Amino acid sequence: MVRELEFEKPIVELKKKIAELREYTNDTDVDLSDEITKLEARLTKLENDIYENIRPWDRVQIARHLARPTTLDYIENLFTDFLECHGDRLFGDDEAIVAGIAKYHGLPVTIIGHQRGKDTKENIRRNFGSPHPEGYRKALRLMKQAEKFNRPIICFLDTKGAYPGKSAEERGQSEAIARNLFEMAGFTVPIICIVIGEGASGGALAIGIGNHIHMLENSWYSVISPEGAAALLWKDAGEAKRAAESMKITAPDLKELGIIEEVIPEVRGGAHRDLQEQAKLIDVVLKDSLTSLRKLSKDELVKQRYTKYRKIGQLQMIDEYITVQ
Repeated sequence: MVRELEFEKPIVELKKKIAELREYTNDTDVDLSDEITKLEARLTKLENDIYENIRPWDRVQIARHLARPTTLDYIENLFTDFLECHGDRLFGDDEAIVAGIAKYHGLPVTIIGHQRGKDTKENIRRNFGSPHPEGYRKALRLMKQAEKFNRPIICFLDTKGAYPGKSAEERGQSEAIARNLFEMAGFTVPIICIVIGEGASGGALAIGIGNHIHMLENSWYSVISPEGAAALLWKDAGEAKRAAESMKITAPDLKELGIIEEVIPEVRGGAHRDLQEQAKLIDVVLKDSLTSLRKLSKDELVKQRYTKYRKIGQLQMIDEYITVQ
C-alpha cells in the first residue's frame, strides 16, 4: 500500500468513510447509495482542490516519497538492452550512481543517474543516493565514452547531495564535482537532464550540465535543501516549509525563471502512483528533446549549452542611479 502524505490526510479520511458506508451497505439491507454518491462527488472536488493547488513543501514531500520511482525504474520502462558499467578505474564502484549504455527507440544512448534505495538495506548499499567521488568519476568515464562513440547522454537527477564525509573529501569530492562541470560543458553530444526527485546542490549539478533540463512536476532542484536554508536563515531547520515557499525550487518556479526547459506532468498524486503511466509522460518530452538536439551540429550543441547557462541569473540593468549617502 502507498503511504499517504500529510497534506493528503483529508482525502484518506473521506475515502475511509466511503469504504465504511459501502461495507455497511453490503452487510445490511440499508440503502446508502445516495450518501455514498454525494461523498464520492465531494471526494472528487477535494482531490481537485488539493492536487491542483499543491504547495512547494508538499511537492518536496512527494519528491521524497519512499515509493517514488528511481533511475533504475525508469531505465526498465523507457529503454531496452541496458548494460550497466561499474567502477571509475581509479578507486572503486559507487552504487549511488548508476551508469551504462542502452537503446532508446533503437538509438544507442548513455544513461547516468543517481540511485537511492527503497528500503533500509538497499539505502545503506547505495549510500542513500549520495555519491562519493568515484561515483562522479564513473559518470565522467561513461560520458567520455559517449563522446567517443557519438552517443547522446541522458541523466536522471535524484539526490539529497554529494556525500560530505571525511572519506569522500580525502578522495577528492570537490575536485570530482568541479571536473564534471568543466568536462560536461564541452561535450559535443546532446546532453539531456531530467530531475526525477530531489536535486540538491553540487551533488545533482555534477551530472546536471545539459543542453536541456526537464523536471517532473513534483520534484525540486536547488543549491540547498529547505532544511539547510532554514537552518542558515532562521537558525531553525523546522522552518523548512517556510523556506520552501520562498526559495523557488519547484518545477513550475524554475520553468518561469528559465532554468529548465519543460515541466513533465505527473500522474494524480505523484509518480509513485503509476510508474508505467509516468514513464509514458517522460517519454513524450524526452523524445521531442532528443529529436531537436540531434539536429544541431557539434559546435552548435556546445554553444547552445554555453548560452543556456550564461542566461541563468542574468541581471537586467535599469536606467536609475543610486546615490550612496
